[in-house]
Amino acid sequence: MNIVLFGPPGVGKGTQGLKLAEAFKIIHLAMGDLLRAAVAEKTTLGLKAKAFMDAGKLVTDDLVIGLIEERIIADDAKKGFLLDGFPRNVAQATALNEMLAKHSLKLDHVVFMDASKEALLTRLSGRLTCSACGFGFHRHYSPPKIEGRCDKCGGTLVQRADDKEEVISQRLEVYAEQTAPLLDFYGNEDMFCKVNAEAGMDEVYTSLLEAVKG
Repeated sequence: MNIVLFGPPGVGKGTQGLKLAEAFKIIHLAMGDLLRAAVAEKTTLGLKAKAFMDAGKLVTDDLVIGLIEERIIADDAKKGFLLDGFPRNVAQATALNEMLAKHSLKLDHVVFMDASKEALLTRLSGRLTCSACGFGFHRHYSPPKIEGRCDKCGGTLVQRADDKEEVISQRLEVYAEQTAPLLDFYGNEDMFCKVNAEAGMDEVYTSLLEAVKG
């Protein structure tokens, strides 16, 4: 089974993608993880990606597609894959389709995790991270026992710069411009479906399971 899971920042793609991939015994491919692994392993594509990253530039679409191609034709991908947060735009989606066709593969499900801007702002702006051990909390959903202190080690809790409301709003605007057009690209395909991601984590997971089993 081959799945694309996409949606705005903070919608829960990473958490739910890992659970879905485990449930169906398919590989989970998040672009950040894929890039870090290729760089760490010093593969040919990984070294090219590192050159872009070291220069503070975005890794090109061709290079990203190449990294995905390496993984989906590997032995551990025989049962399928789940792409978490990729493609990010129509150009990447088109390139992905061409690459899959080259290997006689296709997408079985494209799932859009939907949530309102208000819900996403609440989720993202409420995140707190321990400056000492890195453990995560949330002001609303999983607050620390003592305000500003980590339950695990007593370290100081901080808000990441990219979790501040003004930064989040900017990230959501960029998403709307670049990624939202994917709804038109995939929207009329039988494999496409939308899942409400504003519910509780377990409820969202159940909805995702139903979407990809249907």
